Amino acid sequence: MVFRSHRPVSDASGDRALIAELYPVLVDIIDWHARGTRYGIRVDADGLLQSGEAGVQLTWMDARVDGRVITPRTGKAVEINALWYRALVTMQRIAAVLGELAAAERFAALAHRTATAFAGRFFNPVTGCLFDVVDTPNGDDASIRPNQMIALAVAPQLLSQAQARAVVDVCARLLWTPLGLRSLAPQDPDYAGCYRGGPAARDAVYHQGTVWTWLLGPFASAHYRAYGDRDAAQAYLAGAAGHLRQVCIGTLGEIADGDAPHTPGGCFAQAWSVAEVLRAWIEIDREEESKWNCVSDASR
Repeated sequence: MVFRSHRPVSDASGDRALIAELYPVLVDIIDWHARGTRYGIRVDADGLLQSGEAGVQLTWMDARVDGRVITPRTGKAVEINALWYRALVTMQRIAAVLGELAAAERFAALAHRTATAFAGRFFNPVTGCLFDVVDTPNGDDASIRPNQMIALAVAPQLLSQAQARAVVDVCARLLWTPLGLRSLAPQDPDYAGCYRGGPAARDAVYHQGTVWTWLLGPFASAHYRAYGDRDAAQAYLAGAAGHLRQVCIGTLGEIADGDAPHTPGGCFAQAWSVAEVLRAWIEIDREEESKWNCVSDASR
């Protein structure tokens, strides 16, 4: 997220000095990931980022019950590798702007290697979408989860247009609900459609089918990247408007049941749910405006 946020911050402020100040820290982050650090985080020989170890959960799907990881994702997680690629491309751009041309070439080479490996490893022709994690201790994980929407939203260039549309279509059919995306497809044997019970019972299903509202943002962004249709992409955010009047008036909650009628639960006012819906709506509007400005300029 640090790498993703640098562009809007620098564009809004025009503060090149800030970017120059942050640059050594960002380089250090990349270098530590590349050579390896704690919790099994390292770049593998194929250029993909490996992370995790037994008993540890590093991604946002981080529920544990009595020390047991509920959704183990040790290996090369789809959204983590898309974010890794995005970070490398960002560093290439920053290095070039700062005149660090040798570093820019190094980051470009790393990004190319990651993109090549991603294209060859993550698309699953059997399901028509992306593996959630590859190279886990038990092989490649074909569970249909929303993390692939994050990947497509942040790095659409990692897939062909046909692949991107296939991924979006599968997730629209199996994961999307008006209040967010299911964390696991209903046909999966581990799917749990109701978020109920005590803390242990709730944590056990937190990322096993429970709907997360914040995922509407990545889904809408991914849809727009795949189809280029602003109205269609933003229509998937419309359910959030109804939710503004449901639980805590004027804001969005955290989660809902995977099963209809998708009863809301969890935190009734969740910052990242609000932020992601707003980000996606505004970002899509701006990209559409930029697209039409380019067409207008070309026709002059």
